[in-house]
Amino acid sequence: MTDLQADIAANLARITAHIRAAEAAAGRPAGATRLIAVSKVQPVEKLDAALAAGQRLFGENRVQEAKAKFPAARERYPDIELHLIGPLQTNKVKEAVALFDVIQTLDRPKLAAALAEEGRKRGHLPRLYVEVNVGAEPQKAGIAPADLEAFLRDCREVHGLSIEGLMCIPPADEEPAPYFALLADLARRLGLKEISMGMSGDYELATRLGATMVRVGTAIFGERLKPAAHE
Repeated sequence: MTDLQADIAANLARITAHIRAAEAAAGRPAGATRLIAVSKVQPVEKLDAALAAGQRLFGENRVQEAKAKFPAARERYPDIELHLIGPLQTNKVKEAVALFDVIQTLDRPKLAAALAEEGRKRGHLPRLYVEVNVGAEPQKAGIAPADLEAFLRDCREVHGLSIEGLMCIPPADEEPAPYFALLADLARRLGLKEISMGMSGDYELATRLGATMVRVGTAIFGERLKPAAHE
């Protein structure tokens, strides 16, 4: 085992232990929260090290980057589960549907329509989550909490989409707990089982507040080449 493999394996083990402790503290069953290793803007060597350590759940921000890294990885590890956690342009829907197991960033009616059309052509779609703009930040994508129920209804009744969960990115300069609590409450009220929230700096808090998955990048892989908001 190389030093890089040992470091990443140790990081994964430490973070998993923290998640299990947070679950226990909140009275949640062990394994209620899954760890998404966010491999965006990370070299293939680090992805390979995480795979060698047994990690199979990954998140990527960009279709093209994921397309460059994951087909080869899946030849060796066919049980990889890949989530799109960055914004999806409608002109990338075809490629995204072919590559990802889950798209977490359904955030507007136009994208819902494009996904529905591609699903009709292919006969299947990845699992879908709606991104919620919990902080009502004008610069961020996502459905406003007040509009979420109507958007979900349109996704299902107009476009025939099945929605499994919600995801969010709280405002960067505010305490995240109220926003995590809001997303978890929305999911419960609307009957959605998956809650994707929490990143490298606050995944333990998110776990305690009901996340079913947390998106952790730098705490596993170290600093990336440039910052991005979705992990």
